[in-house]
Amino acid sequence: MGGVEFLKERALQFLEMSKAAAERGFYELALFHAEQALQLYTKYLIYRKLGDFPKMHFLRDLLDKVLELYGAVCNLDDFLRRRSAVLALLEHAYITSRYLPFKARREDYEVAHDALFYMESSIPCGTSCSVLTTSASRE
Repeated sequence: MGGVEFLKERALQFLEMSKAAAERGFYELALFHAEQALQLYTKYLIYRKLGDFPKMHFLRDLLDKVLELYGAVCNLDDFLRRRSAVLALLEHAYITSRYLPFKARREDYEVAHDALFYMESSIPCGTSCSVLTTSASRE
């Protein structure tokens, strides 16, 4: 795995871990892993344009940077507008699932899961808009 491809691969691994955690009813960890999948994939996209990525963890800020770099390719601007609450939930889960008494529900995971699959047509990856979800099947 050369260059920055490990970020994309790790994002796919986190996506799989998210699904596995949800199957066991560990919704807090499912959200954490979903956030990590999206965060790493977003950093991968930024790196492809800049040769580096920001050392930050806020999804909405990272996605704003992707929008700045790629423009409104694949309706990313619409995704950010429509899914802002889900992105905030994932940011919240990034911290609280590890350090605070946070109880997620299946519905929280389902909304986040649907948002990740929406990424298939919303985040640019060069030649298509489906890198994050191509190896994952929708349940």
